[in-house]
Amino acid sequence: SQGQFPLTQNVTVVEGGTANLTCRVDQNDNTSLQWSNPAQQTLYFDDKKALRDNRIELVRASWHELSISVSDVSLSDEGQYTCSLFTMPVKTSKAFLTVLGVPEKPQITGFTSPVMEGERMQLTCKTSGSKPAADIRWFKNDKEVKDVKSLKEEDTVRKTFTVSSTLDFLADRSDDGAVVSCRVDHESLNSTPQIAMQVLEIHYTPLVKIISSNSWPEEGQSIVLTCESKGKPLPEPVLWTKDGGELPDPERMVVNGRVLSISFLNKTDNGTYRCEAKNPIGRNSTEYVLIVHDVFNTLLPTTVIPSLTTATVTTNVALTASTTTSATATSIRDPNGLTQTGPDHALIGGIVAVVVFVTLCSIILLGRYLARHKGTYLTNEAKGAEDAPDADTAIINAEGSQVNAEEKKEYFI
Repeated sequence: SQGQFPLTQNVTVVEGGTANLTCRVDQNDNTSLQWSNPAQQTLYFDDKKALRDNRIELVRASWHELSISVSDVSLSDEGQYTCSLFTMPVKTSKAFLTVLGVPEKPQITGFTSPVMEGERMQLTCKTSGSKPAADIRWFKNDKEVKDVKSLKEEDTVRKTFTVSSTLDFLADRSDDGAVVSCRVDHESLNSTPQIAMQVLEIHYTPLVKIISSNSWPEEGQSIVLTCESKGKPLPEPVLWTKDGGELPDPERMVVNGRVLSISFLNKTDNGTYRCEAKNPIGRNSTEYVLIVHDVFNTLLPTTVIPSLTTATVTTNVALTASTTTSATATSIRDPNGLTQTGPDHALIGGIVAVVVFVTLCSIILLGRYLARHKGTYLTNEAKGAEDAPDADTAIINAEGSQVNAEEKKEYFI
């Protein structure tokens, strides 16, 4: 019946571990159970040990179960084990014992320190003893590298594998200090992979950059130029030059390490400043063009306009001209008090306005006087012609009456 059939399960164990083989029978009428190895050698018959092997021990023996253990399992122990129930006929059940070969700790080869920038690097990671074949993965700073070549070789004697993987790339300065790791994954490692690491050392020429402290340098100000140089080995002290030669004014142009300080800037400081850094690998340089600007004056565009505006006034009284000049002088006053030429222009504009005004007033008064004088002459001439019988008599009468006319002049102010 089905109840009298032996039941077993396949077992997987890591090399060096312990394998437990269990055979169960639900219904047994006092029939014996037996375990045998892949070579058909009897290990246990019921509770009696049949093979002299200290690694094999009895765990449990009853009419319903026969369990044994095999310690310090080796790869040669792998195979098919048989549990037999001695009925008529004999009934058997098979259990396959799988032994996992643990991969050895990986090693990285092919690295020579230091490596020059631009050189090709070939790193090889290798591990042996795995069964089945292990998987190798590469990482650079915890980022997996996919483009690798792998090779698997089987040991026909031990039935294990040797796995190798090669990482091929060009050395770059960004790789300096990077951690390259080779990770071996295998089911025998219980999710704890074996890892080998290698720190890269890349030598490269300096990288140079100039940083300015003043984006709009003006005359009289100062400027600080910092030469940032990065390389491996560390660059030697930098060399500062101007327009291809030495710095022309060492008193104002002071070099302190990588820093160039220029005080009291003037137009002669305009030019191209070069910073050069070098190390045993090579040298590199960069340039900075310095342009010293004039001091910015906000009043230059408006200093002449107030005087011209005031000079166009022709008929205002003196009080109006004075008020306009004062307002103009006030409107051009710099709130920061930085200008010194503003009050001089206002004063000159005011004086010009007064002179123009006085001149115009004088012309107006003189014109009115001449107009009055002509009117008096015409009046006297008319008076002499009233009683004259002809033109000659009228002229004589008019000349005679001029004396009296002088006494009768009228003035209008």
